[in-house]
Amino acid sequence: MIPLSPNLRTRLAPPLKLGSVSLSSRVLQAPLSGVTDLVFRRLVRKYAPDSMMYTEMVNATGLHYVGELPKLMELDPHEKPVSIQLFDCRPDFLAEAAQRAVEEGADTVDINMGCPVNKITKNGGGSSLLRQPDVAAAIVATVVKSVDVPVTVKTRIGWTEQEITILDFARRMEDAGAQMITVHARTRAQGYNGSARWEWIARVKEILSIPVIANGDIFSVSAAVECLEMTGADGVMCSRGTLGYPFLVGEIDHFLKTGEPLPKPTPVECLQCARNHLEMLWAYKGERGVRQARKHMTWYCKGFPGAAELRGQLAVIETVMDGFRVLDQAIDHLSGNNLLTTHR
Repeated sequence: MIPLSPNLRTRLAPPLKLGSVSLSSRVLQAPLSGVTDLVFRRLVRKYAPDSMMYTEMVNATGLHYVGELPKLMELDPHEKPVSIQLFDCRPDFLAEAAQRAVEEGADTVDINMGCPVNKITKNGGGSSLLRQPDVAAAIVATVVKSVDVPVTVKTRIGWTEQEITILDFARRMEDAGAQMITVHARTRAQGYNGSARWEWIARVKEILSIPVIANGDIFSVSAAVECLEMTGADGVMCSRGTLGYPFLVGEIDHFLKTGEPLPKPTPVECLQCARNHLEMLWAYKGERGVRQARKHMTWYCKGFPGAAELRGQLAVIETVMDGFRVLDQAIDHLSGNNLLTTHR
C-alpha cells in the first residue's frame, strides 16, 4: 500500500466544488454501459455514501423521438449525489435531454465525449467529438444555458496516438462552460488496451482552473494514490475496477480521508455481495435482471480455489433460484474450508 502523503491528504481535504455542487468525496463511480443501473449504484453507495454516481449513458436523440424516459434515467430519490450522463452530437437534443435529467433529480449533467464504441462514434457521439471541437463546444455551451446544474464532460486524450488533442480540447470545454472534466488517459484507438497515460492528465490539470478528474487503470487504492500524486488531479473516477468489486470506491474514499486502509472483503463476503446483487436485479427487473446478472456474477468469481468452475456455472443460470443455489453451495464450501482470507 502506497502511504498517503500529508500534502496529498491536505490538498484533497476540502470539498470538491463543481459550480454550485459541493462533493465531500473525491472518488467517483464512472458511468458504465450495461453496468451502472440503479441496483449497481445502490451497491457501490453502500460502501461509498458520499461519492458521486453516474447513470449509464442516455441517447439524447432516442429520448427526443421516443419521449418516454428510459429506465436508464431512473433515479432513487434518496441517491445523492448523482449525475445523468448523456451522449449525442446535437446540441438542441442534448439540451432537451439535460432538462429532463434535471427534472428527474440529477445533481449534474455529464456529456459523454469519450466512448470509443463504433455504433456511438459513427453517429457523431462519444469520442468522435474529439475530432469536432467546435461541435463539442457548442454542445457544452447550449446545455449550460438550458439547465441550472453544473455541466461536466468525460473524454479521452485523443483519437489516435497521432491525434492527441486533449489540451486544446479541454481548454475549449472549460471556455464553453463545463464545470469539471474527467479525462480517461487513453486514446479512442486504444479502446481499453495498453496502459493509461496519466502524464496527459497532469498536463490538463496544469492548464485548467476547473476540477480535473483522473480516469483509467484505477484498480486499487494504491493506484488511486499514485495517480493523484503524479497528476495533481482533483479526484479519481473508478471504472472497470468496480466490476465484481463494488467495494473499491469506498476503499479509496476511506483511505484518502483517513490514511488507513479498510480490511479487504473475504471471498465469502464477495460471494454474499454477489448473491445480494442477484437478488436486487431480480427484484428490480425480473427474469431480464437474472440474465443481466450472469456477467456480474462471473466478475465476482476470482482469486480463490474453484473460481473458474463457479464462473462457468453462474454464466448459464436461468432463474434466480439457480443462482441462489450455485452461490449458496460455493459460500458453504468456502466457509467450510476456512477460506475467509482476503482475495485481492
